[in-house]
Parts: sequence; structure tokens; C-alpha cells
Amino acid sequence: MSPNIRPLPLDAVASAPPWRAAQSLKMQGWIRRQTFSPANEKTLRRFSSWEVAELIFRINQSTFRGKLAADPNLPLGEVEEDGRQRWFSLEEVNELRRRIRVGKKSLMPPRPAGKRAFRAAIANFKGGAGKSTVALHFAHAAALDGYRVLVVDFDPQATLSHSMGLNDVGEDHTVWGIMARDLERETDRMNTASAGAETGTALPHRKLPASIRDMGLGTLRPADFIKPTAWPTIDIVPSCANAAFVEFASAQYRHLNPEWTFFGAVSRFLDSLADDAYDLILFDCPPAIGYQSMNAVFAADMLYIPSGPGYWEYDSTTSFIGQLAEALEDLSHGFENFPTGKIRLPKAFADIRFLMTRYEPSNELHQAMFAAFRQVFGDRLAQNPIELTRAVEQSGRFLSSIYEIDYREMTRGTWRRARATFDQAYEEFRGHVLTAWTELEDAQ
Repeated sequence: MSPNIRPLPLDAVASAPPWRAAQSLKMQGWIRRQTFSPANEKTLRRFSSWEVAELIFRINQSTFRGKLAADPNLPLGEVEEDGRQRWFSLEEVNELRRRIRVGKKSLMPPRPAGKRAFRAAIANFKGGAGKSTVALHFAHAAALDGYRVLVVDFDPQATLSHSMGLNDVGEDHTVWGIMARDLERETDRMNTASAGAETGTALPHRKLPASIRDMGLGTLRPADFIKPTAWPTIDIVPSCANAAFVEFASAQYRHLNPEWTFFGAVSRFLDSLADDAYDLILFDCPPAIGYQSMNAVFAADMLYIPSGPGYWEYDSTTSFIGQLAEALEDLSHGFENFPTGKIRLPKAFADIRFLMTRYEPSNELHQAMFAAFRQVFGDRLAQNPIELTRAVEQSGRFLSSIYEIDYREMTRGTWRRARATFDQAYEEFRGHVLTAWTELEDAQ
């Protein structure tokens, strides 16, 4: 450290005036807004007829052109002045998917009948494991696959929210708001009940301070927390930097009502949505085991755990599994007699999978770590790791997925390699989802 630079003491940080924090957040918002143009709003590009045919519908281009020629009422997209290809919006792609049949087969994606939306948590308490990157790409891949997706950003860093184009988000409309709303509603429900759960034990009358009730969160509808994105079939419950205090607030809330099953707040929120409102619900979890991540894990049907190829990431991932198991066991012993919604204690997952990220196939260390992961986790390790490519790095810098980048902005081969690694990872993920999805209880 330079002798002319003095370190800032922690007490100075803690006592910084509120206006300074607000100014910092305002500057962050301004920088992020400059990422999107021309109207400071993220928009979704169109997809070429080549992409729609071969990469989205996975049919021959000539077959696709023949279908368009045979039915003049189908969406025809747009033709750019300097080219012959047609370019389609995602809305047009989905209309084509609904109306075109190839060999008498529908292009609609498989969805088990009578089931609610499937919930998958992308979780690990190791920072930099690629959770937000995986969640973003899986959401976009699923949307291109024809699924309706809801993503829930539990991470106060809000990387996923920013990547989805949301910059100015109030903390009232984040997971923190959902938890505060649930506290109020659950406390009222308990106070009107004569006895607790199946035990018949009388519950004390709990009072919440006016500072909580006056926020008005208890009267908000589920739709008030769900925001649209640039993708017409992807919605999001966003996060923001101000939501970082949720861990401190949740501890206070538990003191106000110790019987509140805090970990079930998001699960109850999702239970209130129509079972057919979405097909897939993805959680981007914070790099910690806390109140927010426990809500995500409890609500999830599947855990998908990304990890980088380093030894310390391997060590952290194995520790995460052990500590998470202990935390869930503590919940089972402490709240087994209190209602938790459709998902019950003891918590059980339909599936748990591990995914290696930032993998370089030619790197001997990465090869050795992949083998070590395979030895420990067996067939629960995804066969297709996320490879580190230049295009993947570039997409991250611009808060976009590889699916959002126009392949004309780089060589098609570079773009195809980057897309292929996420396509393969998503296909494997979808296979596990569909297997577990069919085993869920039918929607009530």
C-alpha cells in the first residue's frame, strides 16, 4: 500500500452518512443504464431463419422454408435490406412453434400433465462459481425451448436482475418484500387460529410493530412482485443492492414471531400462483447459507450446484452440501409441527446435480478436478461442463447471455462453440428436470 494512502477504518464505513450510500447506488444505476441503448432499455434481438430452423426448432432449413411457403398466414418475420435471411421475434418464433407440425409432431416442449411449475435452485456458497451465469443461460435456453419461465433473484448483488434489464428496483418488491409480507400474513393467520398445527397447542398472540404494518406489504398481490423482462416469456422477481439487509431484518422478524416458518415464505408465495402460470421457476441464490438461500432451497424441487474447476472450489462445494444438510435438519426438528405450505418437512429434493463451470478441456488440472468431482459425486455430476470460451467471457462483460448476442458480431464458429457448451448443459439439465417433474405430486 502506498504510504500516502490510509486505509478506511470499519467504523468510518459504518458511520457513513445515508446520502453517501444513496449516491453510490444512484451511480451504480446510472452505469448500468448506459449498458442498454438506445432508450436505456434492454431489448431482445431477432433470430435468423437459420437459428430458428436449426438451433431452436432443430429442423432442416429447407423444411422450415417449405412450411412458411405452404401457409401464407404464418409469421414471415422481417428481411433486412442487406441480406436474404428472415429475422423473427421471439413472439413470432413461439407462434410458429404452436402452429407448425413436422412429421405430424408438435414443436411444443414436453410438460407433464397436471403438474405445477418445476422449481430449480442454482446454489452454492462459493462466490464466483457461475450461479448467475448458469441461471441466466438456462432461463434463456428454456425460453427459446418454448417454456414460460419465472426467475427469482435471491442475491443482493442482483447480477441476474441487471442482466435481465432491471436497474431501478425498490427493495419492497424483492424477496425481502415477499418475506415481510409473509410475516404479516402468517402472523395474522396464527392469531386467528385457536391452536397450533396438529398438536393442538395454543399459540400466543403475536404483535407486529407499526413500522412493519405501515409498509403496506401485507396487502400486495403476488403479481406486484413479478416484473416483465425483455424476453416475453420470462418474468422475474428481482433483487437490488438495498435488499442486502434482509439477513438482519429476518433475524428481527423471527424475534417478533418465533413460530413464523421464515424459510417457507417464498414457497408459500409461489404456491399462490396458478399451477400453469409458468413451466419452470429458477432461483439464483446468494453465496451464503442464510435466510434468503434457505427460502430458495426449501422451495426448490431440484438443487443444481455449479462449481469452478479449482481445488478450493471443490472443497467449498463439499462443505456446502454438509452444512446445508445440517441446516435443513435443524429446520426439521424446530418447525415440524408448523404449516409450511405445499412443501413439507423434512425437506427432500427430487434431484441434486453438480455442474462444473469455467472448464478448459485442454487444461490438465481441470481434467484432474473433473475426475475428482466424478469420483466423489458419481453420476450426479453433469457430463457436460460449461466451457470457458472467449465469447462466454464477452457475454458476461456485457450483462448478456450468448443467446442474446448476434452471431454476426463475431465469427460464427466462435459463437457456435460458446452456444454449444450452454446448449449441451441445458439439454442435460432439461432431461433431469423432466424426469423429476413427472414424479412430483399432481397439482391440487
